[in-house]
Amino acid sequence: MSGDGREGDRRDDEVRGARRIPGPRGAVDDLDLEAVARPVLPPPGALTPDEAVPEQGVPEEDEGVVAVPEAGAAAEEAGPGDEAVPEDAVAVPDEPDAADDEPVGPDLAAVPPDTVTDASAPVLSHQVLKALLGAWALSACSAEETAAVEEHLTECAPCADEALRLRDAVGLLHTDGSLDLDPTLRTRVLDGCLGRRPARIPIPEWATAYDAETARLDALLRDIGDSEWHAPVRLQWFEEERAVTRRTTVAGVIGHLMAVDGLVSAALGLDDPLGADGVTGGAEVPLSPARRTETYWAATHPPATRAVREPWRDLTHELIRTVSLAGPNVAERSVSYGDFALPLQDALLDRAFECWVHGTDIAEAVDYPYRPPSAAHLHRMIDLAARMLPAALAGRRRAGLAGPVRDLVAPGEPGRSLHLEVEGHGGGDWYIALDSPAAVGSPDRAVAQVALNGVEFCQLVAGHISPVEAAAGQEGDREAIRDVLFASASLSRL
Repeated sequence: MSGDGREGDRRDDEVRGARRIPGPRGAVDDLDLEAVARPVLPPPGALTPDEAVPEQGVPEEDEGVVAVPEAGAAAEEAGPGDEAVPEDAVAVPDEPDAADDEPVGPDLAAVPPDTVTDASAPVLSHQVLKALLGAWALSACSAEETAAVEEHLTECAPCADEALRLRDAVGLLHTDGSLDLDPTLRTRVLDGCLGRRPARIPIPEWATAYDAETARLDALLRDIGDSEWHAPVRLQWFEEERAVTRRTTVAGVIGHLMAVDGLVSAALGLDDPLGADGVTGGAEVPLSPARRTETYWAATHPPATRAVREPWRDLTHELIRTVSLAGPNVAERSVSYGDFALPLQDALLDRAFECWVHGTDIAEAVDYPYRPPSAAHLHRMIDLAARMLPAALAGRRRAGLAGPVRDLVAPGEPGRSLHLEVEGHGGGDWYIALDSPAAVGSPDRAVAQVALNGVEFCQLVAGHISPVEAAAGQEGDREAIRDVLFASASLSRL
């Protein structure tokens, strides 16, 4: 190794012809292409033979460098009196020419005029362009490299496919939003679909709450795993001035909903899931919701699993389809609950309320987010409970659990009333007749006022909170307030 860092036996022309490692390139944003002077090529034929660029790969002879003849030629040209030049004698110039360090370029004169391209555009191989795809997808290439890659993508299908995949991957790397689905996505999709193509046979307005709540509960059930169907669920309601609880499983709750839905199914002339061909196998089926549920639970051995979801969902679809095809007169058809009866439109609203309440019970058991119904549907549920309160008050009075009648009036006449003010989601104002179910509530004869949140009032009606803790604001006749709050809790059942 010589002192200048080069091997002693390497010639200068080999060093000058070798490719040099380029220095670090600046950022793409710092490159000012307009400020870079572009080379001007002479027109074709302007170069004289003496000025022609030598062919690629043939180095020019340097001035001051003596060409070394081959051994045979030197022996022939040397005269008898001449001294032979040693084979390893090479003349080295005192100062190396700066032009010698430049790499030898292609023969531009030999290239046809129409094929001469811009000197700033790199000519890259397929392998190099393929290696640049990752940097191109990240927008990390220079302007020249970007142009070369994009031009290559129009000609190479495999690289184009790879570039699309890389761009998609970059999009995932830069996402800032949550991967969870928007809870309102299903509603927006359905609204968009129905807006473009209305249903031929629309669902009656009074059945939309039942359709929405069964769909929400079914979405929850589809998201839970097999083991969570056996998660313990605590059902609670009020009986005889006290709270009652019952433990079951998620599958048991769905079986309970299906058993009570059978009352509506029987009223429409459809098959009862607990009937002759159902779970009980022909045994007598009671009408009371609580007894029907106990009958179903006793008949399912081993306990129900997620297999109960499909028959329950099929029954809900059948009920909605039947009421949609039956016409408007079906809304007043009576549905018997054993101790009481409801019109079909109120019975489906009651079933929607129970789907929401038990859906919340299941969601708490499996740690699943579950929201209240829409404001319009919640308002209808509150209205149904408010319309049932005068009859519930009369029943408690007959049982000795409520205060005596203070002022009897003729049926349809305004009587003593309680102003039920429900605030927030689905709220409104209702006037509850206190002395007779046939009387009409009136703001002019209000003797008390109770203020409640909409969701809290529904929890009171479902038996999930105590009547003593329910009211946020109370004013007026204390006995009337207590009677209405406990009558609201008495509406709850299994």
